[in-house]
Amino acid sequence: MTAGTAAVSLTKVQETAPGLVSLYKSAGVSLRKQGLAGQRAAVYLVLDRSGSMRRYYKDGTVQHLAEQALGLAAHLDDDGVVPVVFFSTDVDGTAELDLGNYRGRIQELHDSYGHMGRTNYHWAIEAVISHYKASGATDPAFVIFQTDGAPYSKPAAERALCEAAGLPIFWQFVGFGDPEGKGFEFLRRLDDLPVPERRVVDNAGFFHAGLEPRLLKDEELYTELMVEFPEWLAEARAAGIVR
Repeated sequence: MTAGTAAVSLTKVQETAPGLVSLYKSAGVSLRKQGLAGQRAAVYLVLDRSGSMRRYYKDGTVQHLAEQALGLAAHLDDDGVVPVVFFSTDVDGTAELDLGNYRGRIQELHDSYGHMGRTNYHWAIEAVISHYKASGATDPAFVIFQTDGAPYSKPAAERALCEAAGLPIFWQFVGFGDPEGKGFEFLRRLDDLPVPERRVVDNAGFFHAGLEPRLLKDEELYTELMVEFPEWLAEARAAGIVR
């Protein structure tokens, strides 16, 4: 594969997932602007299933985010597959999305998991780490971690993120809901946990997608996702975390 090229070609996306072509192109533009063309990473998607998320599943917002994740993964991951972790009080379920099987998939999975509980980040963080380690991946991981509020157990979430800082995994938190919601104060603080006192490198970012995330242009979402990832890659390589 030529250096700087996407993992999955535009031709393959056009053939297998024509509905994702626009997202694929938008993701490519953002990656090039950040100097990340040709970068490889396993893309994970973590989805909040707490009760307050109900409307975002019902109106297709979460499905759209999953499609945006696939558009990004087609550039970063050689097989274009996105492992998905659904969480609430615990891990509600895990699955995979790929270019040939994504339409309506999020709602289908969501419906199969039943009760929507509270919000506990740490179980989802641990599930991603376990999957990544078991996969035998040599490329780093980029995790899109979507939530609409603070975790029920803040100390557990903070501890899990700090302990994960020595792994080649970057956590990009994406907030859904009221930008003024107090729950997001925790995520902003999480984003600023001190280095090296609490963690060896800054392994997380956060941005708020708004009360109606589907109104955010794809280009804007991808730009926001990529703000801190390049900095983390540089720091993680310097620290010997990423090869």
